Amino acid sequence: MAGSKVDAAILEALGLDAGSTTITSHGSSGFASSFKLSSTVDGKEKNYFVKTGNTPDSELMFKGEHESLNAIYSVVPNLCPKSHANGACQSDPKRFFLVTDFLELGSSHPGGSGQSFAQKLAKLHTTPAPVPAGFDKPMYGFPVTTFCGASPQDNSWKASWADFYANNRLRAIIRQGIEANGADPDLAAAVEKTAAVVVPRLIGDDHVKGVYPVIVHGDLWSGNHGRGRIAGKGGVEEVVFDASAVYGHSEYELGIMRMFGGFGSSFWKEYESLVPKAEPKEEWDDRVALYELYHHLNHWAIFGGGYRSGAMSIMRKLNTKYG
Repeated sequence: MAGSKVDAAILEALGLDAGSTTITSHGSSGFASSFKLSSTVDGKEKNYFVKTGNTPDSELMFKGEHESLNAIYSVVPNLCPKSHANGACQSDPKRFFLVTDFLELGSSHPGGSGQSFAQKLAKLHTTPAPVPAGFDKPMYGFPVTTFCGASPQDNSWKASWADFYANNRLRAIIRQGIEANGADPDLAAAVEKTAAVVVPRLIGDDHVKGVYPVIVHGDLWSGNHGRGRIAGKGGVEEVVFDASAVYGHSEYELGIMRMFGGFGSSFWKEYESLVPKAEPKEEWDDRVALYELYHHLNHWAIFGGGYRSGAMSIMRKLNTKYG
């Protein structure tokens, strides 16, 4: 998107006037170009964050992020930017866009809610999921395909969380990884044993107590969390972004949070006081390791190399203990 010319499809989606709207490069994104869009609405400056991309996956990727952010926003509005639009650019129908609220990361503007990150995440993780269209109860999954990094995620609805995690996450990502990196019989066999034996044993529907679908961010490493002002309103807030959401078990979120670290002991203490570990509590560490496994496999699928050993280490432990 060269210079300050804003694509007509973005202007139309936001109801903005071309004469008072500019766009400039802003920040960086691993799979897209990113911009700050500025306009004047009713005499006041209004800013948006824009991503564009022209890869084969850009359309699905942006639709997934749009739906993910708004699912989180619907539960905890001061936790993430609202997404306003996504679609094809008019100037180049093979280029796609996503437009969200602008985050002033690093802002120290006073007047925020004062809610801690643990409080916001606890609200997200304890609010029951809505009933999806065509069903008569909350389900595990998500209405659209999402992406965790470059990996598409099939979120087809399932009544069983164990079924969803075994098939829509573990078996799905090992297939993608083999397609990208070539056959790996030892890794594939370990994943299959984990999906077939460890998953029902550790997170089976009749085993873990009190599991129900809630919205989770889905890619919540510390790089997707920060402090900032949302849409130029209020004060600084604890915020998340680059979501890859799913309606799932709340503990699923914790796998990637522990994988890369960055969330201190005070966060974990407060979070557990608000969202107690599910019973059986003595298996909590193993459940979180099982959820962390998906992200090791996903990183192996995308980047290859060393992430394989992390995945194998987790599976050896779990398969020895529960297999």
